[in-house]
Amino acid sequence: MSWVRTHDNGVILTVRVVPRASRTEVAGETNDALRVRVQAPPVEGKANDALRRFLAERLGIAPRRVSVLRGE
Repeated sequence: MSWVRTHDNGVILTVRVVPRASRTEVAGETNDALRVRVQAPPVEGKANDALRRFLAERLGIAPRRVSVLRGE
């Protein structure tokens, strides 16, 4: 899994987000990134917020512990 790296403060996941999907789900791997489809549109941070909440739920942690480092 080349899309997972350890970091001093936790773990960094390289994720490729596909907004406006029919449902929010993990869609496999692509080009060394985890591909995640989210229902939210890519406006006003809605897709990033949906990604944070989805990853937090899947990892069993609070959404405030998940950060988006890059992406609009």
